[in-house]
Amino acid sequence: MSFREQVVLLSDEGAPIGTADKAAVHTDDTALHLAFSCHVLDARGRILVTRRALGKVAWPGVWTNSFCGHPAPGEAMTDAVARRAQRELGITLDELTLALPDFRYRATDASGIVENEICPVFTATTSDDIAGNPDEVAEFTWVDPDLLRTAVASTPWAFSPWLTLQLPLLSESTVSAR
Repeated sequence: MSFREQVVLLSDEGAPIGTADKAAVHTDDTALHLAFSCHVLDARGRILVTRRALGKVAWPGVWTNSFCGHPAPGEAMTDAVARRAQRELGITLDELTLALPDFRYRATDASGIVENEICPVFTATTSDDIAGNPDEVAEFTWVDPDLLRTAVASTPWAFSPWLTLQLPLLSESTVSAR
């Protein structure tokens, strides 16, 4: 029996109303569900951006924030963030901070796959070397936050929609060169 990742389904008001298989949820008619995003900084104040693996169902090959994921039913959000950091990037997180608790978005990629999420946004630091999981991450790079803001503002189509929406909402003091 293989493990199938579950996501928490939400009402329009954000209350949990059930669970569903993650693979069945991300379609052209995606139900509202719970997720998270995390932006990781290093000791030099650079932000980690990743390019989604080419095998991803939604937004394959697109540059995005450090990592995203979904808490399992009953899993604490901070535990889910730590789990995904380890799974996607092989890192542990320091100074995990909830930066945008009420972030919500809906977006459709070129293939018609819809993301429809209430997605709290976290920031964190790490001193670990990145060991990207090729099933999740095609490439990664550390970049000055101001340069990332300029790139996203100039070419939003080259980045995930959640990154283009989140980055302007994150305060300069939350995601800035140190």
